Amino acid sequence: MSDTSDIGVDVTSDTLDGKHILVAISGGIAVVDSVRLLRELRRHGAQITVVMTHSAQQIISPLAIEWASQSQVITDWDSDMAQLDLVDAVLVCPATRHTIGCHIHGILDTPMQMALTAARGRKLPMLFIPSMHNSLSEDIVTEDLCEELENFGHQVFWGEEQEGRRKQPDVVQIIGLLSHLINQNLSNRRRVALTLGATRSAIDSVRWVQNTSSGKTGFDIADYLYRMGHEVIIIKGVVTTDSPLNHTDIRDCKDPETMLSQLLDISQSDNPPDTWIFSAAVLDYTVVNPIIEKIKSGQENFSIELQKSDKHIDIISKSRKNDLKIGFKLESGFTQPELIESAQNSLKNNGLDAVIANHLENVKDGPIRAFWVDAKGTVIGLNDNLSMAKVIENKLSEARDD
Repeated sequence: MSDTSDIGVDVTSDTLDGKHILVAISGGIAVVDSVRLLRELRRHGAQITVVMTHSAQQIISPLAIEWASQSQVITDWDSDMAQLDLVDAVLVCPATRHTIGCHIHGILDTPMQMALTAARGRKLPMLFIPSMHNSLSEDIVTEDLCEELENFGHQVFWGEEQEGRRKQPDVVQIIGLLSHLINQNLSNRRRVALTLGATRSAIDSVRWVQNTSSGKTGFDIADYLYRMGHEVIIIKGVVTTDSPLNHTDIRDCKDPETMLSQLLDISQSDNPPDTWIFSAAVLDYTVVNPIIEKIKSGQENFSIELQKSDKHIDIISKSRKNDLKIGFKLESGFTQPELIESAQNSLKNNGLDAVIANHLENVKDGPIRAFWVDAKGTVIGLNDNLSMAKVIENKLSEARDD
C-alpha cells in the first residue's frame, strides 16, 4: 500500500501490526540513520514512541525524529510519561557504551534510562545496536557490558567493521531482527526448512543444464516467516537475488544431489524441522556422466544423455510423515481448473499439506498469479509474494493436533 504524502510510507508487511515500539536514541554519529530506521519500522505497521538523550539531540533535531516516527518524542523529564507503560518492545539504536553502562549499573539519570529499566523489569524484548570506534568496541569493558546485556536476556546486534569502526547494520536488518524477537513469543512458532532458487547439472567443466528461477519468491517467503518469529533454514540453489535480512542458516546447494543431501542431513539432525517448504526449481532430469574437462567447441554436434532425478518431496515425505509440507507446482498452458486439479493431484501423490500452483504465463505480480490449494479443499487466489507468504504463515500458525 502506497502513501504519496510527505509523511507517508509504503507499507511492505504487517509483521509489526499492533505493536508499540519504544525507540531509544542515544548520542553517536550513527544517530543520522534514525530517520531511515523509524520509517522502516512504520513500513511494517509499528506504532512508535521515541526517547532521545540530550547528546543525540545535538546531532539530529527532535523535529526530524517526530516527522519520521509520526509520534511524540520524549526529550526530557515529564510528569506524564504513561505511554512508556504500553510498549511491547524496546530498540536502543544507536546504543553508546555510556548508555549500555548506565543500563547495566542501574543509573537512572535520564528519561531513557528510566524507560530501559522499566522495560527490563517487565521482561520486554530489548534489542541493542552498538555503534562505536574499534578502540571502544574491542575494549574488554565493552565486551563485559555486552555480555551483561545478554545475561539480562537482551539481544545485541553488531554491524560489520568498516573504516575503523563497528558501524550500525542496515536498518532493514535491524527491523527484521526486532520483528523476529517480538513475534517469536507467539504461539505455534515452527522450525522451517525452505528450498529456493534453481538447480543445475554439469555437462562439462563450464556448461550445465539449469532450471530458471531467481529465488526471489523463496526469499520473500523466508523473510516473512523469519519476521513472524519462525526459525528458518534456507537451502539455496542458484539465485540471482538475495535476502536483505541477516539469516543465520543458509546452505548453498547448486545441484539437485547436493540439495537432497542437505535435506536428508537436516531431517536426520538432532533438531529437525517440523515444516518443509519446497519452492526450489529442482531439475526433473540430470546429465548422465558429465565430462570433467571442457568439451571442445569445434564439434558440429554433440549429444548428452539425461536421466530422471530423485524427487526431493517424495523422499522427505516418506521420512517426515507427520511434518507440515508445502510444495510448489508450475504449469504452462493449463486452464485455471486444470492448474488447480494438478495441484490437488500433487497433494495426494506427494503427501503434501498444501501446494502453491503457478501459471508460467503469470509468474509476475498481477490480479491472480498463483493459487493456494490445500488438503482441506481450500483454494485461494494469490496476487503477489506477500499474499503468498501470509497464507503460508497462517497455515504454520494453526493450532497443532498434537
